[in-house]
Amino acid sequence: MSGTLDAADLLARETALQKGNRPLRLRDAAEALGVPEAALLEARRSGGSVVRLRAPFADLLRRMPEAGDVLALTRNDACVIESRGTFAPPEIEGTMGQVVGAIDLRLFLRNWHTAYAHRETPESGPRTGLLFFDAAGTAVHKIYGPTPALAPLVADFADEAAAPADFSAAFVPIPGAASERPDADIDRAGLLAAWGALKHTHEFFGLLRRFGVSRLQAMRLAGPAFARPVAASAARTILEAVRGGAMPVMVFVGNPGCVQIHSGPVHRVEVMGPWLNVLDPTFNLHLREDRIASAWIVRKPSVNGDIHALELYDANAHNFAQVFGQRLAGHTERADWRALAASVA
Repeated sequence: MSGTLDAADLLARETALQKGNRPLRLRDAAEALGVPEAALLEARRSGGSVVRLRAPFADLLRRMPEAGDVLALTRNDACVIESRGTFAPPEIEGTMGQVVGAIDLRLFLRNWHTAYAHRETPESGPRTGLLFFDAAGTAVHKIYGPTPALAPLVADFADEAAAPADFSAAFVPIPGAASERPDADIDRAGLLAAWGALKHTHEFFGLLRRFGVSRLQAMRLAGPAFARPVAASAARTILEAVRGGAMPVMVFVGNPGCVQIHSGPVHRVEVMGPWLNVLDPTFNLHLREDRIASAWIVRKPSVNGDIHALELYDANAHNFAQVFGQRLAGHTERADWRALAASVA
């Protein structure tokens, strides 16, 4: 896709698409039109319902506590996580940051390329979305709240003078991950020794870089002592086992720009077609079971004992979701969670 966006043409195509049908969500409409989601928002700027927001986006995030109760949403192609609450002041250093609290995020702002404020009126009532996208126009994070609550932020960060996006410079495909090295070229003995010597789970990413392996390749090489393949149905098995709230969990869902985390109980679990859903008042999860290409129960040593997780991978070898037993920093893993992880076939 190249050249300056023809907003009128794209909006006409969208009108024809939506005519006579139940309104499509923004992402679904963009996919049906064959354009990035950010491109459709760029076109809608001409109608006044969308405002481009200026960078640096860290400044906007620092103002988010002012908005009060909002809905934060992070997704990838296989899973969506939604948390409701008030933003705590973010901790941001350079392009890395985090928000810790009712809304729990890990931020990789180098991948936040463009942003828009979008006023809409879904069945639940009028709202404004603050929508953030990577260089390809794919959403990395979304925040929804009442229009009056978000209006001051939109006014202060509006980039009304921004020229229409030029597709030769914006919304360009992002190169895929480098190909895996052959398994025979990996120092498997060194990898397993380093894995067994882990002190904290967050050291695992550095371990992968040190040995030049992808995350899924490490799962394959590790063997059952560290990574045990399980059925794709393991996600449903675990969520149904913990529903009711007696065994709180941590659910991680992310993309290259943001990882969002739910920590706490799970109550209402429902399956709707290919979707495995958690539908709780302040936490929703929507997971496409048909996009689970592989699932693993993974053990990582730590100074507080072994930590077990369910890790889910899609057909592109992306680790799109993880589930842990909830554990306070400095404490050992819950015995009931460890037993559940061990029981998954």
